[in-house]
Amino acid sequence: MAGPVRASDVRYQVLDFAQLEGWERDDHEAALRTFLNTCGDMKDPDWRAHCQYARSGPDPRQFFELFFRPVLIDDGRDALFTGYFEPELDGSRTRGGRFRYPVYRMPPEALQSNPWITRREILSSGVMEGRGLEIAWVDDPVELFFLQIQGSGRIRLPGGERIRVGYRGANGHPYRSIGVELVRRGVYDAHQVSADVIKNWVRRNPVEGRDLLFHNPSYVFFREVSKVPADRGPLGAMNRSVTSMRSIAVDPFHVKLGAPVWVEKDGVDPLRRLMIAQDTGSAIKGAQRADIFVGTGDEAGRKAGRMRDPGRMLVLLPIQRAYALLPESAI
Repeated sequence: MAGPVRASDVRYQVLDFAQLEGWERDDHEAALRTFLNTCGDMKDPDWRAHCQYARSGPDPRQFFELFFRPVLIDDGRDALFTGYFEPELDGSRTRGGRFRYPVYRMPPEALQSNPWITRREILSSGVMEGRGLEIAWVDDPVELFFLQIQGSGRIRLPGGERIRVGYRGANGHPYRSIGVELVRRGVYDAHQVSADVIKNWVRRNPVEGRDLLFHNPSYVFFREVSKVPADRGPLGAMNRSVTSMRSIAVDPFHVKLGAPVWVEKDGVDPLRRLMIAQDTGSAIKGAQRADIFVGTGDEAGRKAGRMRDPGRMLVLLPIQRAYALLPESAI
């Protein structure tokens, strides 16, 4: 695993919009609507001014071209685009029958200690039992594991009601990929690994599968967010709903939350689209790393699970902010 990147090692290049492949064909109005969902929460004066003007109803493409410049941020790591989604699980408010696996709220001691105990200890020591910390009980521990990776989801109750849960916090241990671990053990080659492949292997091998899930010491706790309308996406890191195929999770060390980001994703399904950085993720590290929110449900999950593609991304920054990143010799 690559070590931390020093700020002095990061390189910046300001480009013209004409250098963005497919820029003129994008739906800039859809991008502007997504930008407006969160720009009001940005505190810097230049961002606030741009947000205020965006609310006045400008021509969307002209708005971005007039006030921003695309900046390519290079920290020496290859670009990587993955996908995430909002899963739907079957569950119940009470334990019983097939509903045996708890979706937990965050205990107070996890808030006070960073890191707290590991995934294995949380699920094996009995520390969570009898405390009323369960939001719901679901029927599949593997789907619950992947719910934690996604950070939000919906739980279908027997009567047809749905509970929506969102990320509350974690136990402070670093995320470790169980897909990478399966490759390390020689079970699969890297190109064979996907979310569905992992799920099926764990179910076919319950003892080894349980141990594989414990390989990831990180454990995510949830909060109920059922007040978010059903037609809106789950809450992202800015505590606003994310938008299918317009919102991305980024590394906030390199990309400011709320900023527009031009995505040029290659691979089987190439994508050229203006998206908005509205979320984060423990596995999203690097200036050229993004997780694309695909949507809700099983089909979105299959699409997200197949996404692991190269390309490049450029952050749209206010003009003065963009040129301030360049060394004097480059201006």
